[in-house]
Amino acid sequence: MPEKYRPMVLLSSWCALRFGELIELRTKDIDLRDGVIHVRRGVVRTGGQVIVGTPKSAAGSRDVAIPPHLIPVVHDHIERHARGGRDALLFPAADGRSHLAPSTLYRVFYRAREAAGRPDLRWHDLRHTGAVLAAQTGATLAELMARLGHSTPQAALRYQHAAQGRDAQIAQALSRIAIAQSE
Repeated sequence: MPEKYRPMVLLSSWCALRFGELIELRTKDIDLRDGVIHVRRGVVRTGGQVIVGTPKSAAGSRDVAIPPHLIPVVHDHIERHARGGRDALLFPAADGRSHLAPSTLYRVFYRAREAAGRPDLRWHDLRHTGAVLAAQTGATLAELMARLGHSTPQAALRYQHAAQGRDAQIAQALSRIAIAQSE
């Protein structure tokens, strides 16, 4: 991915943000000191118009903790690409003021996924990856719902499928518990 779009991939993959949430993020929504993204708005395109509104549901307005390894990346991106103060878009279109069009991102994303040997990868798969990674940390269903901005357990449960090799890790952890209790 071109350098100015790499943080989008990382935030989608590690913070499980939706495309419409990413392209409406502004510098005022990023708290690097506390490592938090304040998701309060999103963009949808309908009938050729760009509409900025609240997230899909009330649960969509949320604070998402940024994994610490991404904070320097986000800081650097803001310094290099966010022009216009606290209201500046993090990922603007070429003019620096309007919202990035999906087609602009897809042109470079499609080349990147080909280069990665994953021509099947869709942008939303990055959000899915972030959700699965969060589930693998042991996050509860309620914690996943909050992180992903889901208002129903059914939506969050889609991401709690078993990860390959995870059952062996669970079995090892169970043995550690048993050993600790017998000592």
